[in-house]
Amino acid sequence: IEDKGEYYECVTIPAPSLDELKQAKINELKNIRDNEEVKPIAYNGNLFDFDEKARDRINSAIIALSITGQSIEWTTADNTNVLVTADDLRGVIAAVAMRSNELHVKYRQLKEQVEACTTNEHLEKIEW
Repeated sequence: IEDKGEYYECVTIPAPSLDELKQAKINELKNIRDNEEVKPIAYNGNLFDFDEKARDRINSAIIALSITGQSIEWTTADNTNVLVTADDLRGVIAAVAMRSNELHVKYRQLKEQVEACTTNEHLEKIEW
């Protein structure tokens, strides 16, 4: 490097503390849990979308089908059309509730492991 008389100052950035790393890991685990909760859900041999828009549509359809007693064609996550009733869509919601509970239990267990960590090395071993 040619010396042009310029002055470069070296700045040392301190490594994050164990508590900061723990909070980052907890946030990472929470994001994974939240992403898993909105993935399509399997019910009765079909895969149903369950993002925010799909939840709204499912809830509206449950109300309408409960009143009319009819069934409708529903486009699944893989673009297959299936005939569903209000009970079918309630079953989708029930499957989601069970999955959500499993995800939250797993998150709480991993969070407890994170909080118990005493070293960065132990913290790095915790995976979803």
